[in-house]
This record gives sequence, structure tokens and C-alpha cells, in this order.
Amino acid sequence: MRICVFGTGAVGSHFAVRLALAGHDVSCVMRGPHLEAVRANGLTLRVGEAEFKAKVTASDDPADLGPQDVVISTLKATG
Repeated sequence: MRICVFGTGAVGSHFAVRLALAGHDVSCVMRGPHLEAVRANGLTLRVGEAEFKAKVTASDDPADLGPQDVVISTLKATG
């Protein structure tokens, strides 16, 4: 399933890593330094002493990501 997380901060990143590790094709809409870091290194989720890493497709332009089956919006209310 193609899943896009729109607004990939703390909550969105958590969802993105878990979904990617479950075998879904995950893309993320994000911006700024976070976007560049994810493009270079993927996403890392730390839970206690455990660390989970996932490669996702990331862009600041949703049109770059193509059609999706599901879009999860995790924007702040002011966003």
C-alpha cells in the first residue's frame, strides 16, 4: 500500500517508520533541514533503548510523490 504522511514531525515520523517497517511504500511531505536529513539518512525512531530505521521517499512537493492509497495528515493546527 502506498501511504503518504503529510507533515512529518515527531508524530508523523513515528507513523512513517512503523508503516515502512510493516512493509508499506511510505512517502513523506516535509520541509527544511528535516527533509534534507531524511533524504540522506532515512528516518530513525528511538523508543527507549531500541532504534528503528526506515528508508522513505521524502519531498516538499506532494506532486512529486505520485498517487497514494492513503494520506495521513499530521500537521499542527496552525500549520
